[in-house]
Amino acid sequence: MGETDDVTDAVRRATRGESSAFSELYRRTRPLVARLVAGFGTLDPDEAEDVLQESYVRAFRGLAQLKSAGAFTPWLLTIARNRARTRLERRSLLQRMEEELTDPTPETVPALPPTLQVERDIQVVRQLIAELPEGEEKKTVQLFYIEGQLSAREIAEQLGVGKSTVTMRLERFRGRIKRELLLRVLAGRWD
Repeated sequence: MGETDDVTDAVRRATRGESSAFSELYRRTRPLVARLVAGFGTLDPDEAEDVLQESYVRAFRGLAQLKSAGAFTPWLLTIARNRARTRLERRSLLQRMEEELTDPTPETVPALPPTLQVERDIQVVRQLIAELPEGEEKKTVQLFYIEGQLSAREIAEQLGVGKSTVTMRLERFRGRIKRELLLRVLAGRWD
């Protein structure tokens, strides 16, 4: 029996639940998978071993879905290749995030100190509340943002409406605030 036939036979036995077949599959295919993973030269030895182990775990868990026992090796290699790529992409993303967090020079210098920016934003919110037409939505927003002492549930009880109505009104107003702040930033004005 050839190597391929041995792997195919081990796959069939593994799908029947023979635990020794899993060990045999690992022993017979590990060198090939290890060479593939080593081809991703930027993986350190620990990462390469993690990728190798993750690949076998995924393959063994998904063995029942494999349509042809003879397709095991190419399928396993595809899993290993995808795991290695995912590992490299994740590491690259983490490195970029670390660089951004540790970069001591900000890309832009704020025009105003943070406390003045917050005060300016509060003024914009108050202006938007004042511009709302008189009615239930304005009253809801005033109770929540101006008085600031009531929860959405308490406002709902006070106005005699459902909590979801209050939440919807507040969400709609928050969307309006976001749009207005964005428009002002893009226009470069904060009057």
